[in-house]
Amino acid sequence: MIDELRELFAYNRWANHRILDAAAKLSAEALDKDLGSSFPSVRATLAHILSAEWVWLSRWKGTSPTGVPDSWDLSTLDSIRKRWAEVEREQQEFIDALGEDDLRRAVSYRNIKGQPFTSTMAQMLRHVVNHSTYHRGQVVTMLRQLGAEAVSTDLITYYREYAPVSA
Repeated sequence: MIDELRELFAYNRWANHRILDAAAKLSAEALDKDLGSSFPSVRATLAHILSAEWVWLSRWKGTSPTGVPDSWDLSTLDSIRKRWAEVEREQQEFIDALGEDDLRRAVSYRNIKGQPFTSTMAQMLRHVVNHSTYHRGQVVTMLRQLGAEAVSTDLITYYREYAPVSA
């Protein structure tokens, strides 16, 4: 199971990079245009994906933050990319250190509202990839609404590029 989860996080990083690269082609005005989605703009949605990945990483490490640190600047795509690189590095280190037994371990944490929950590490890891995939799909729709090029972040596209099946 650990190899599958590591593969999912490799996919997650690949897909995040693709969507950030696509967003980088937008003007600052387009990045912040309110498009009436779950989060108003492309930038806000990307900031949400990043923030959620960091919050879950924090939970894996034993803390339950109530939001991102006040010191975080997520006001530009460049600042989001820089922070994301840090989070990805920490995620990778954490996941690389996990063993099969760690995946079955129950982890208790509090959500942003302070409500207590317990999940296995494997459930939490899968959730992060699923959550990011959901919101990347929203960004793809927003890119189309803005007349920008939409990119595929499908898992099968990742497999075709990095794990093709030979005949």
